[in-house]
Amino acid sequence: MKPVSTLTATCIVIADMIGTGIFTSLGFQTVDLKTGFPILMLWLVGGICALCGALSYAELGAALPRSGGEYHFLSRIYHPAAGFLAGLVSATVGFAAPVALAAMAFGKYFTGIFPGLPGLGDHLPPRTWLALLITALVIGILLRGVRLGSLFQDGATFLKLALMLGIAGAGFLVARAEPISFLPGPGDAKALTSAPFAVSLVYVMYAYAGWNASTYLAGELRDPARSIPLSVGLGTLVVMGLYLAVNTAFLRSTPIPELAGQIEVGLIAGDSLFGTHGAKVMAGLICIGLLSSISAMMWIGPRITLTMGEDFSALRWLGRKNTDGLPVTATLTQGAIVAVLILTSRFAEVLTGVQFALQACSFFTVLGVIILRRTEPDLPRPYKTFGYPLTPLLFLLISAWMMAQIWLSHPRETLLGSGLLALGLLLYFLFPSRTPAPTK
Repeated sequence: MKPVSTLTATCIVIADMIGTGIFTSLGFQTVDLKTGFPILMLWLVGGICALCGALSYAELGAALPRSGGEYHFLSRIYHPAAGFLAGLVSATVGFAAPVALAAMAFGKYFTGIFPGLPGLGDHLPPRTWLALLITALVIGILLRGVRLGSLFQDGATFLKLALMLGIAGAGFLVARAEPISFLPGPGDAKALTSAPFAVSLVYVMYAYAGWNASTYLAGELRDPARSIPLSVGLGTLVVMGLYLAVNTAFLRSTPIPELAGQIEVGLIAGDSLFGTHGAKVMAGLICIGLLSSISAMMWIGPRITLTMGEDFSALRWLGRKNTDGLPVTATLTQGAIVAVLILTSRFAEVLTGVQFALQACSFFTVLGVIILRRTEPDLPRPYKTFGYPLTPLLFLLISAWMMAQIWLSHPRETLLGSGLLALGLLLYFLFPSRTPAPTK
């Protein structure tokens, strides 16, 4: 029996989505959006878009149940070169960089709770060695076995959910609530069509990234036809509800002028929510939440490189498993990339650069749902996308708009990401391919 249950798959989706974005994005939004209704609409629209993508991916994951996510889907629908490019970007930067970001954030918040921690020499301040340590600990747990890794992921995610609910509850119980309304008011309709609303939606969609997490584990799911639709759909709905509740709590407890333009809005709101030591309480909650995020991304990323190692002889070493079927080499390789990124701290520009490529991979994957419906109408589909064709079309429309915004706002970084794709295309034609694995 395959090791990953529907519960664990759902926990991975939730944990992969909820990271630092929910504790930082509000500061950017409140610079230009001053009322509660358009701010909550941002998170609702972003959640609907993520749900449309998740339901579309669910059809592909159920019909083509092999681990690898976009790498497998794009290879199957378009050409192996397209899948190789998606796999290269996801495996190198798409997961390694967010793990490094989350680990460094863990170190930052942890040192905020315990400011007296010593450094290890001149080049390893506390936040850096803490980031390396937490990454190593998570890798150690995941490599001890799927059962232990599942228990750890499930437990960390349930704890994260409890903490998020605690933050939301504190917002509704705050003694002195701010005089803010979340119902439509004068000028709100105009705000929904404004440029600030459009720009803020890009950041909101980054906070929702991870809605497709369980499709990367399709080959390890006990019942992919059931697990994938349930995990991505339920996981996205849960996160959408939590995001709306937590942002409501922040806005009810803290004046908008104090939040506007600030990055650490979670810590700022912590004083209002939890009193004198609120910032430390919030930092502790964020640390626990980041733990499950690191675990989820360290679980997913190696499954991509594992699948690529099975298909390309030059990467065969990445396809090695231990006696328990765990991708040890791929996991340690991603861990090494994470460590380099943590130590150099020069990955922010690279991550921005590949956002366009990552969004393009999602765009063409969802487009693939429509293409396969036309080219392979007889393909067994245990699950069909709810609301088809409006569901994928809505995602494609918002996704295309987002890519245009990324291109216009970060042209140099986007060209850098395009250069990575060009390098990947060169590598594809240099790497001899093995016999393709079964697609279903």
